[in-house]
Amino acid sequence: MRKKRRVSKPEVKDYRHQQAKRINNPPAGIAPTYESSRGQNVRYEYDPHLDPQLVWTGKKEHTSFEVPVVSLHIHERISTKAILEAVRRPSSLQLELFGETPLPADKEVEFYKHEMGWTNRLILGDSLLVMNSLLVKEGMVGKVQMIYMDPPYGIKYSSNFQPRIDRRDVKDRDEDLTHEPEQIKAYRDTWKLGIHSYLTYLRDRLLLCRELLHESGSIFVQINDENLHLVRCLLDEVFGHENFVAVIPFVKRSPQPSAYIPVTVDYLLWYAKEKPLLKYHQLLVYKVPESASYNWAEDVHTGQISRLRRSLEIPGSWKLFTTSDITSSHFYTSPPFEFQGKTFSPGNRYWSTSITGMKRLAEAERLVISGKTLRYKRYWDDFSYSVLGDVWLDVLPSSFGEDDKLYAVQTSVKVIERCILMTTDPGDLVFDPTCGSGTTAWCAEKWGRRWITCDTSRVALAIARQRLMTAKFDYYELKDPERGPAGGFIYETVPHITLKSIAQNEEIDEIAARYQPEIEQALADLNKALGKDWKEWEVPREVPRPLWPETAQKAYWRLLELKGSVKPEDQGEAEALLETIYRETGHRWRLGEIPDPVPAQDWPEEAKEALRRFWELKRKKRQEIDESIRRNAPQ
Repeated sequence: MRKKRRVSKPEVKDYRHQQAKRINNPPAGIAPTYESSRGQNVRYEYDPHLDPQLVWTGKKEHTSFEVPVVSLHIHERISTKAILEAVRRPSSLQLELFGETPLPADKEVEFYKHEMGWTNRLILGDSLLVMNSLLVKEGMVGKVQMIYMDPPYGIKYSSNFQPRIDRRDVKDRDEDLTHEPEQIKAYRDTWKLGIHSYLTYLRDRLLLCRELLHESGSIFVQINDENLHLVRCLLDEVFGHENFVAVIPFVKRSPQPSAYIPVTVDYLLWYAKEKPLLKYHQLLVYKVPESASYNWAEDVHTGQISRLRRSLEIPGSWKLFTTSDITSSHFYTSPPFEFQGKTFSPGNRYWSTSITGMKRLAEAERLVISGKTLRYKRYWDDFSYSVLGDVWLDVLPSSFGEDDKLYAVQTSVKVIERCILMTTDPGDLVFDPTCGSGTTAWCAEKWGRRWITCDTSRVALAIARQRLMTAKFDYYELKDPERGPAGGFIYETVPHITLKSIAQNEEIDEIAARYQPEIEQALADLNKALGKDWKEWEVPREVPRPLWPETAQKAYWRLLELKGSVKPEDQGEAEALLETIYRETGHRWRLGEIPDPVPAQDWPEEAKEALRRFWELKRKKRQEIDESIRRNAPQ
């Protein structure tokens, strides 16, 4: 009988926020007995002297509002990791399933008086009541680092209710009305004055959001163009126009139907609690090379340079580059500089670096002659990222199933991820008063942030609960495992190669000095064997190379015949031959760019050997300098 092979089970981990604490909440069913604040309300007042400000029906009379103080009851504790471990190791003895350290028996029933280990929370209830309870009963004033709020875009049913878990198609019809009493009451009470009630609804909640935020915190409010201008005015009133950070348009999953121009974007309104203290991390996005800017390509093995006139698939040995001005209007140095036997001057400007720096750029092969001046050669992969701006057109899912829509008004994961990464650190607290399908909680969990979210809809919370329970994330390496996510992650870094970093790299001098005697000796041997007086930049390369496949060599010699004057009837043949060379060797040429051959077959053996040695040394020197540049570039 064949022995069964034991299948190793993958390890399941989750982030534990060891340092963070929260107040002990009462379990459901016990709270009323020990409720110390039943019947108590908290009054919030507005400043009537704001200028300018919006005016709407009921605002003048609504200078303050009261919110009941309620307890938040614990109905269920859930941990995917704990459940999976319990299933894998069944035991009749039920230990602390969720890894919580219980309070002493006498303190366990003294609710809202003692701290316990942090747990993320999914809360069913009106956001106004939930936020008020967090502020009053749990002392969370100034404890939240980021709030993501996705309120109803307007006052239609479809922007508020999804009555069934299995149906996302929500219209403004009677059959689409929710059957949840909390939501029916909320809708009836909230929108009885239409847009006027909508503005009051938002202003009340924004005020409590401000109380929750840390002084370095941020709030993002997602909205469409229907009420964008009104909501921004509200945010100006509550947070102050001086704390406005940005309006970020981002592309929607599907354009909104319109009788006129299609609506393709929604908006994020970003405000700070205190802008001078704002926590902000600059994000980088992968930079897609564009032929409009990076319109040259260089073969790093042969030095062959080709100008790109259309987008092409670049072979692995080729690098995209562009050229830029190497002079500056700011004084640095201005003496003439000699390069490849010619003397160049910055004119009425200055070189962007010292003469020593210019020599290092020359050794790194970063200088290009352009007419009567020099230019700096900047490769695309010197820094293949760009700073994330305020227009997000790349936030839609890039593959099927990557960001499946579970809820009628679900936001793209990438949008919320960027907000979290820009404004929080691992271990910080994120709050979403408009839970929906739980995308904010999902993103916060993925990136090691603590989170609290709430919604009035049982449907929304059921979807969010299932989504969070079944989610699987990469487990990022922690800098300090003892502190958990609060200690930070170990991040991948990329070098940022600049003209300055090359010009100040003293290692280039040492590498060049080490290779130069051998290069000069190989050049001297080549000149002696051929009776030439070539300088380094005049030495030809051998084309076609002896290692080329025979089909590529035949294509090369035929193209040389066609290069002088190609007839229209030969155009198809020329393109096919060029494609053969590209396929066999990786060289992407056009007919007019085919290099002339070096008659190496007629050279004496000592000349061939000197040529091979010369270019091999140049290649090794270039490779070592490039490695030094990347190693010493700022990260």
